[in-house]
Amino acid sequence: MAATGKQRKDDSAAQVQDAQSVESGGPGNERGESASSIGRVFAILGAIGDSGQIGISELSQRLGMSKTTVHRVIQTLKALGYVTQEVETERYRLTIRLFELGAKALESVDLVREADVEMRRIGQVTREAVHLGAFDEDAIIYIHKIDADYGLRMQSRIGRRNPLHSTAIGKVLLAWMDPADARDVLSHIELRKSTPKTLTCAEAVLSILPRVREQGYGEDNEEQEEGLQCIAVPVFDRFGHVIAGLSISFPTMRCGADTKSHYVALLKQSGRSISARLGYREATPAEHAAAG
Repeated sequence: MAATGKQRKDDSAAQVQDAQSVESGGPGNERGESASSIGRVFAILGAIGDSGQIGISELSQRLGMSKTTVHRVIQTLKALGYVTQEVETERYRLTIRLFELGAKALESVDLVREADVEMRRIGQVTREAVHLGAFDEDAIIYIHKIDADYGLRMQSRIGRRNPLHSTAIGKVLLAWMDPADARDVLSHIELRKSTPKTLTCAEAVLSILPRVREQGYGEDNEEQEEGLQCIAVPVFDRFGHVIAGLSISFPTMRCGADTKSHYVALLKQSGRSISARLGYREATPAEHAAAG
């Protein structure tokens, strides 16, 4: 059954009250105030979405907020590009910006779903830890993981961030960037030394990226954690952009020449399969030659 105008008004008001009560601890409680502010923002966005177009006074009435508060939040949302004001009516409506955020979230969900089958297959074959990581401003972030059967303990979990310069996934993501972009990214981060083998010079990291791209995979040879190695390959979207890295992590004591080549082959096969499911079509040799 469709909600009535009164029901929507009551729901919006309840959202504001709930948000204002979260973590409230009296005057000066920054966490409570922050939660209240976030609640007001989403209540206003929801009310605008329900109405299509709405003015300050109507929003104030519907949500039980002062016009000053509503106006302040609206102006912030307008400056950030999430709402716009109609010139003739002076009423506010949502922009496509929220749709763009939703599309990004949807893309990540699709990526994880498509990657899960291949990651589980690699995990069953190798019994090692398998990760899927994406670029997040100045680091990588793990968005999916299959644990090792061997009980390998690693400093990784879904949602954890790790450095770009000392991880195999990070090197893959950097290698498929425009070189100028990769240099710019590295110039704005601190290249911390995690182990004696960690590269802490941006030029040293940049110098290995062409080889990573040429061979089709990146390596972390005990650069992030001592005694642990990692191999990663790129995952492409339908536009040919590298949106993630797929990796296997394993103890150095279990790594021989045959093991490494076997893992690289498995990763490349799975990387191609995931990319194809996302709509990527690998260029033919003739197309590569034409592009060159």
